[in-house]
Amino acid sequence: MDDWDTVTKIGSKTHGGSSQKETVVRGKSALNAAQRSGAIVGTEKKFATGNIANKPGTEGQRLTKVDRSDDIIPVQKVNPEIGAAIRNRRSQEGPHKMTQAELAKKVNAQANDIKTLESGQAIKNQALLNKVARVLKISPKTGLPIEEGKK
Repeated sequence: MDDWDTVTKIGSKTHGGSSQKETVVRGKSALNAAQRSGAIVGTEKKFATGNIANKPGTEGQRLTKVDRSDDIIPVQKVNPEIGAAIRNRRSQEGPHKMTQAELAKKVNAQANDIKTLESGQAIKNQALLNKVARVLKISPKTGLPIEEGKK
């Protein structure tokens, strides 16, 4: 018999076969009874996302919490002391003396970013601060120079 000759019937009018109808059991006792009878038992985890439409109060509760938290959190800016330390280290005579543009080129940033970082007006960007500190060999937290042999 060829695959083209076989017909698969789907639905309630299919005859033949002694397959049991798939049912959903609710409760532990019905599940145990099905397992004792030797039936094939499959379990699926149902998630609560389908039931959320039936519970109308949850979204309002979440929005109420958001409304109650009206506190405006200020944006964290770079400590002006660190900005001054960067400016002083960059302008000192020695191997770290460079312009803002040269420093920006070394850390792959804009010269304006270095300018705002030094003035203390920049929004805290830890990645940029770490790069500048590595080039100038200063601590990104305190702005103090790091000794050459020490890490």
